[in-house]
Amino acid sequence: MQLIAMITMLADHIGAVFFEDQEIWRVIGRIAFPIYAYGIVLGYRHTRDLKSYMKRLLILAVLSQAPYMLALGKMGVNAVGTLLVCVAVLYVMEHRKKSVWLPVAVASVVVMEALSFDYGLYGLLLVLIYRYTNSHTMVVGHFILNVLFLALKGWLLGAYSIIATIGIAYAPALYGQFERRSVPGWLWRSFYPAHLAVLALIEPIVALYR
Repeated sequence: MQLIAMITMLADHIGAVFFEDQEIWRVIGRIAFPIYAYGIVLGYRHTRDLKSYMKRLLILAVLSQAPYMLALGKMGVNAVGTLLVCVAVLYVMEHRKKSVWLPVAVASVVVMEALSFDYGLYGLLLVLIYRYTNSHTMVVGHFILNVLFLALKGWLLGAYSIIATIGIAYAPALYGQFERRSVPGWLWRSFYPAHLAVLALIEPIVALYR
């Protein structure tokens, strides 16, 4: 799944930076975030040291922020920051009483939406779907989420993201074929800030020749 996530995310950001009028790039890119969200749930579930896991996410989010803003021209917080908040909310929900975790979850949503975290509430709800559902209910939950955000924010392209969830739910063997070509850990962790940094450097050069 890592390889699919990296390729589709790269396509998405190339489209956002260089081919804004070609929607196909963004359609392909809708596959990426769900895979990262699912991966973060797996990481949360299987890590032996949650503090170290969250620390790595924090460092990655900080390193990604400038390239994210420069390459994509956005002023909000990058997707890694969103996933970090999602992990924190999962921990609080599963280790604290409802009287504690519910206000924390609400406050997290308010902060993410106010500070324009990439995917924001959508990202958190998708992570919760992956954490607490499986198979058919996972697909139905993602479908309902997409319909909700189509109504609330007009996220029409977001509808294509369900392709990733269908694959996760019904075609794990297909993902397994890609996983045979394992991605080195250093490449997986550095790819997000690195490719954004490269796009940020290339963009003004390409603009000169347009």
